[in-house]
Parts: sequence; C-alpha cells; structure tokens
Amino acid sequence: MKQIQFEYKTKDLLLHDIKRVKQWCQQNISSAVTFEIYSEVLDKTAIDTICNAIKTEMPNAVYSGCTTNGNIMLGELSKNNVCIVCTVFEYPDTKVEVMQRRISEHNVLQVCKEAVEYVNSNSWIRSVEMLLTIRGLSTTELCSELSNIRSDVELFGGGAFSADIDETQAYVFSSDGECSNGAIVFRFLGGNDIHIRTWQISGWKTLGREHEVTRSDGKMLYELDGEPAFDVYYKYLNIENDRNFFRNSLEFPLIYKLGESKILRAPTGCSPDGALIMTGNIQEKTRVKMAYGDPETILRTVHSGGEEISKFQPQVIHLYSCAARRFFWGYMADTETKPFQSVAQTSGFYTSGEFLRKDTELIQHNVTLVVGAFREGDVVPGLENEVDMQGFHISKQVSLISRLANFVDISTAELEEANRKLERMAITDGLTGLLNRVKIQDDIIECIDKEKKDAALIMIDIDDFKQVNDTYGHDEGDDVLRGLSRSLNETVEKLGVKALIGRWGGEEFMVCITGKDSQNAKEIAEQLRIAFSEIEFEQAGHQTITAGVSIFRQGEASEQVCKRADDALYLGKRNGKNKVVVL
Repeated sequence: MKQIQFEYKTKDLLLHDIKRVKQWCQQNISSAVTFEIYSEVLDKTAIDTICNAIKTEMPNAVYSGCTTNGNIMLGELSKNNVCIVCTVFEYPDTKVEVMQRRISEHNVLQVCKEAVEYVNSNSWIRSVEMLLTIRGLSTTELCSELSNIRSDVELFGGGAFSADIDETQAYVFSSDGECSNGAIVFRFLGGNDIHIRTWQISGWKTLGREHEVTRSDGKMLYELDGEPAFDVYYKYLNIENDRNFFRNSLEFPLIYKLGESKILRAPTGCSPDGALIMTGNIQEKTRVKMAYGDPETILRTVHSGGEEISKFQPQVIHLYSCAARRFFWGYMADTETKPFQSVAQTSGFYTSGEFLRKDTELIQHNVTLVVGAFREGDVVPGLENEVDMQGFHISKQVSLISRLANFVDISTAELEEANRKLERMAITDGLTGLLNRVKIQDDIIECIDKEKKDAALIMIDIDDFKQVNDTYGHDEGDDVLRGLSRSLNETVEKLGVKALIGRWGGEEFMVCITGKDSQNAKEIAEQLRIAFSEIEFEQAGHQTITAGVSIFRQGEASEQVCKRADDALYLGKRNGKNKVVVL
C-alpha cells in the first residue's frame, strides 16, 4: 500500500500530481487506486475541477470526499483549503467501491437498508467508511439500521462540515455521484489481504453535577431536571442563547453512558424556548453531565492508543476528528494528531460528527477522534514504529485550568454523595436498613391510590417481642429486629417476588407485593413466617412472627387495604400467634 498526499493549488499542478500517480501505477503493481478529497471551502467549481481531472486521467480510480472544518495532512493541520490523498493498493484482490445516495429524514431507512443488504451480500467487504451531511438530520435511525451490517466489518466515518462552523451547508461527493448538500457516501474496502482496525480517542472528562433528561422527543432535548435544557449552559457557563450558541457550546458536550460506551453529544443549536437541538436522540431518564477537555488525559489516551495502533503495523491511518477538538487546541491543533504520523501515513479532516461501531452498535459521537488503520499483508514481528510524543508539552495555564476543573468535579462528586446519603437516611430505618414508615407508606399510596396496581400487603409483628427485651436486653432485641429484616429480604429475593419491605414501627414490619405475585400473598407470607422461625439467636433462641394479609380489591383506597392487613394481624395474635391470617 502506497500513499501520496498533496494540496490543490492550480488545475495544472493537480494534473501533474495525478499523472505522477498514474505513472507510478503503470511502473509498479497496483490493484486499486482511491482519492480522498477534503475541502474547507464550499466551492463546487473547484471540487468539480478536481473530480473531472481524476476521471479524465485515471477513469478506473475511485474517489470520494467532502467539505470540512480543516484538513489533516501528514498528521498536521493543513494550511491549504483543499487537500487530496491518493492511496494505491498493491495486493491483487484488494477492491474498493463507493455508493452515493441522496439522504433525508424521509428516506434514511431506505438508504441504509440498501447499504446493509449490499455489504451483507458481498463477503469481500472488510470496512465501510461513511461521509455524510448531518445538519438537520437525526442520526438515530441511521445508526440503528447500519448496525445490522455484518459484525466482522469495521464501520466508521464522519460528517461533512465547512470552515465556518455557523454555516449550515456542507457537501459530499464521489465517483458515484455529484457534489451534494444532502447525501451520504459509503466507501467499501476489502479483499483477502486487507486488514482494518478502528479506535476511539476521547479525553473529555465529566464536569459538575449530574442532570436527568426529563423531557425529550427525537433529537429535541427539551428539559433537564424539569427546566429548559439550555439553562445548564447559561447557569454554569454563562453561554447566551444567541447566534453564537453553537460556537460557544461546542467544546462542552453532554456526556452519558449507553451500555458500556460513553457518548459525547454537543448541541447544534438552541430554540427560543430553551430546547437543545441534538444530532441524535437522548432518551428520557438518561443521566447526563457536562464535559470538558483535559489535555493531559487526551495526550495519555493518544499515546496509549498510538501504541496499540503501532502493534497493528498500519501502512495508512485515517483520522475523523471533531471540529470542537480543533477549537479546543487552537494553534496547537497538531498536538493530538501528529503523533499518529510517526506510526503511519496519516490524513483526515475535522468533522461535524464522528461515527464508530463498538461491539455491534454504530454510535454517532461528538468531540471524539475516530482512528481507522489500514494494512495490506501480514504483521511482521519487530517492525512496529514507536509513537513519537516528543515536543508536545502542556502549558502551565492549561494545566491550571485542568486542575481547577478537577477540583470542581471532585467537590461536586463529594457533595452529590453527601446528598445521596442524606436522601437514604431520610427514607431508611437506621437500625434495620429497610424503608422507614414514611417511605413505605408513601410507596403504598403511590401504588394503590395513584397507579391502581395489583398489590397485596403483609403486616408482620414479632410475637412476644417485649419479653425478648425484658429478658435479654435491648441489644438482643435489636439483633432479633435485624435478623427479621435480613430474613425478609433474603426470602423475598429467593422467591423472586417483586416487593417493597419497610419497618412499620417498633417490632412491626410491612411487605408490599406488586404485580401478579400479589395473588399469592398468603403463600409468600407463610414462607416468610417459616424462614424467620428457623433462625436461632444467640440468647433469644428461636422466635416467631404473626402476619396479616390483605389483597387489594378494585375501588379500595390504600387506607382500607392497610386497615384489613392490620385487622388480620391482630386476629392472628388473638388466635394463638405464629400464623398467617388473610382478610
């Protein structure tokens, strides 16, 4: 595999470069030739000039490209607006194809199904790279459908952009279609001797407190913690809801977990009512935080990732890096990309969104660096290139910002943990660890009065408990209470019953069973009674309980259900104790 990277300056110089590639191919073995074209300018004329030149001089070559927020050549941010990367494949059966389709909210599933069917019916394909225009497009359906591509295929890519991040226009194009502001290009690469691997580089860390998504619909994120979602950007970062919102918020994405993956999502805009416009869905009840870039973490991740990539011995590396990362580093944008050039020929661009499949699910990221590594032939032991991180130092000012952010994050985490402890204390019985009277009563009201769920109550009282305290002391009495608590939890878990357990007061306990298990409340209560009677306490020996059971009847209020359970309990007490009574 051979790669030539050059910048577009004039048509004549371009033709010279293409002819140079053509001559090399004629003099050497080559199976396929591809051109990747990256343009910071929205200039269809220049793009058409380049495409026509390639078609004229090398009609069998495959080309694809897009507009970008910056071009990466030889691992560095190029100063030229238009860059071209030519890759010549040398193994006989290496094959490259492109597919370009118009794409919108209306046909995204149809287009993706076509791509999935094509890949899954062509076993030679080893990777799919995507270039697409994503402004105004929710990528959730796209990612979901493309995840059906064969699991042995690497799937990744990036969203087209422009030099002006406030510009909504962006183009993609290829040898299978013209320059378009609403399209997707798939580049299929494969063969018996081609090897492809992908990696994800982040380094963005959580900042501040956690928020819950309380209202969302598709790509619209309306509320966090019951307030307009925009408020978190204004309150914590003083970012205004104006024409500069996208530019100012881009470096501070929201971060959340999806399975085992951490997802970064930056809003692309904000509505007048404070709703954030995202490129992908964030489901309600998702817990999110803000995130910020930590230079030291980023470079450590680059170094460790680079070492893994080096072991793969790639001949070519493609980078899809978020525009936010370029803004974050400023004039030091090469800091995180140049080390890859020490491993292999590195090129790519700054995107409006990055795509990478991890395990089986394709995910659209923001503020992420996706790395694709390519090699023809097998690994040769001992030929790994060392990752060169020399010359990259973090300024004291940036380190100070990182440390202050870390201080805020740790302080917030400690405060949240303290609040969680207070919340647990407010609803938990201190001796037994069960729900306290207030909490279990509220849950019963919620279940019966508000949700009208099937439910049953089991009210439990330890028989002759006063005698335990009087004879053996309150410490042994407390052990008996804790023993019953453990027994109730263990038995409910063993039976697989959905239930809430609380201390009603003194030696009285309440078990609230919900769902279909509520109809078996008497049998469950009997199991609870037997399990407790088998415990032998150090001083008090074996003890017993009496249980009163009431099953919710349609039209009843929670107070009536509780009253029947209480009446059943005391009926059992009067009739000899150590038994279960149902009313």
